[in-house]
Amino acid sequence: MKKSYKIEVDCANCANKMEQAAKSTEGVKDAVVNFMTLKMNVEFEEGADPKAVMQQVRKACKKVEDDCEIYL
Repeated sequence: MKKSYKIEVDCANCANKMEQAAKSTEGVKDAVVNFMTLKMNVEFEEGADPKAVMQQVRKACKKVEDDCEIYL
């Protein structure tokens, strides 16, 4: 399953860090962050609960960029 989320991030480098953090989260098959459109596209692994996984993605992203936001 793929979902798109609106994000808030200050710079392209921070967006790249968020993308790497999301990709390394359990339950995420792939993630792409587009700084220009301020969107994060996430593909979830089979059987993963998107809501629970996105809570973990948000935590991981906050560790690398504490003022970022993902609107769930």
